[in-house]
Amino acid sequence: MTWRPQYRSSKFRHVFGKAATKENCYDGVPITRSVQDNNFCAVNPRFLAVITECAGGGAFLVLSVHHTGKVDPQHPRISGHRGNVLDIKWNPFNDCCIASCSEDATVKVWEIPPHGVYKNITVPWKELQGHSRRVGLIEWHPTAKNILLSTAYDYQIMIWNLDCPEQVIKNPVRTIKHHADVVLSMSFNTDGSLLATTCKDRKVRLMELHSGSLLRETSCKTHRASKVLILGNMKMLLTSGTSRYNDRQIALWDQDDLSVPLLEENLDGSSGVIFPFYDPDTHMLYLAGKGDGNIRYYEISSEKPYIHFLTEYRSHLPQKGLGVMPKRGLDVSSCEVFRFYKLVTIKSLIEPLSMIVPRRSESYQEDLYPMTAGYRPALTAEEWLSGMNKGPLLMSLKPGSQIAESLSDMKALGNSLDTRRSQGRPDMLQLAYIQDQLEAKESRADSTHTEDAMIHAPVSNGEDLSFCSPPRTENELRVKFHKQQEEIRRLRELLNQRDVRIKQLELEIKNIKNSQSQSSL
Repeated sequence: MTWRPQYRSSKFRHVFGKAATKENCYDGVPITRSVQDNNFCAVNPRFLAVITECAGGGAFLVLSVHHTGKVDPQHPRISGHRGNVLDIKWNPFNDCCIASCSEDATVKVWEIPPHGVYKNITVPWKELQGHSRRVGLIEWHPTAKNILLSTAYDYQIMIWNLDCPEQVIKNPVRTIKHHADVVLSMSFNTDGSLLATTCKDRKVRLMELHSGSLLRETSCKTHRASKVLILGNMKMLLTSGTSRYNDRQIALWDQDDLSVPLLEENLDGSSGVIFPFYDPDTHMLYLAGKGDGNIRYYEISSEKPYIHFLTEYRSHLPQKGLGVMPKRGLDVSSCEVFRFYKLVTIKSLIEPLSMIVPRRSESYQEDLYPMTAGYRPALTAEEWLSGMNKGPLLMSLKPGSQIAESLSDMKALGNSLDTRRSQGRPDMLQLAYIQDQLEAKESRADSTHTEDAMIHAPVSNGEDLSFCSPPRTENELRVKFHKQQEEIRRLRELLNQRDVRIKQLELEIKNIKNSQSQSSL
């Protein structure tokens, strides 16, 4: 028999959770007391949104991600619903667009000013009226622009197209009616062609989204599912729920066969719902229980035993919900691979929690940050409605990659010059033609994507460079100073590495020249 080690080699084996300091938390936030099993929080690289407690109607708060510290009790809110807000989600392709659903049976889509909310907003950009009972859950399509899904207590899932001139939309493009009870969660696969759902009848259903047809559903009696995730391109589903003995449990399913789970694992005997979060880039799974203070994390593989426990983050502060920062908003210089925003109701606090891979080097770690889903849609709403499916457009998280991308666009533009005109007047005409093309491109961009120019500003180390508010207190000033010093040190290290590389290349060129001269002799 061959000896095998007791542990499994993994670069994520030593991932640890690092909670933000008091100065970098959001204090004094009146978090909602709703008993809905949602996260009540949504985050993007620019804004943090959280559902708040209010008298009469429903409201939520939108704060700048960098607006940490004590939150003004009179801070303006988004308050256009007549009933309690139950769920909020940021548009993945527009950092200034957020959707909300409410007990008033409507879904509303809001445009947030790029500099933040300075007065109450009560008029939405779009209002979706189609459900007959309160709407409990909404999800944006992962690759198509302006396609939104909503599900309500009328047991229906509705697909909405927001690319239309009407301000009030009453007719969804498609309605899915396969559920006999309330839908508890929804999850897309990578290209958005499949939709998995869990229902109050504890069954998991897998549907084809274009046609709305039901492909498969579970009939397992040993696992009662409440939340579901499609695990990227691994062709597996993960559900969290309870066993027949009411122990909290997770189960792993083959996407092509939902009759029997591949794996069932009991966690503990607590009663709070388990929220699963999956990172397809690192294949890491995070499990956070409602009312718990700990977060377990695992690594998923395509071979048995499929799920590998890494460790857990422990805290004495119980979480009511968790928001997740998209990958493009992470601090890559500190090897941050995931970031939660933890809602602590007992302290009216929102606490950022970073998952960090310990590395000695401060330079960019290519192996931790593969190409990830970017902020540009792969399809328009019309293309998706015509039956097309397409995977997400990928982007690099390497600092400066955005600038390189824009430079490559300019090079492509320069290569597309008319050769006949360049031959006739080689100098001034080329310059004038490039300027004309750039002006035309800018005017088209301004007319069709005015939001994108302001919405997707460059982010470095999690800091928005274009709308970074000046420090208000001495502590904020000190934090900004230290971040600046870190950035300067990192850039110096990069410059030193480039200098070394240049010297190496110069030596190689010299060696090649010497060898060529010797061979000619």
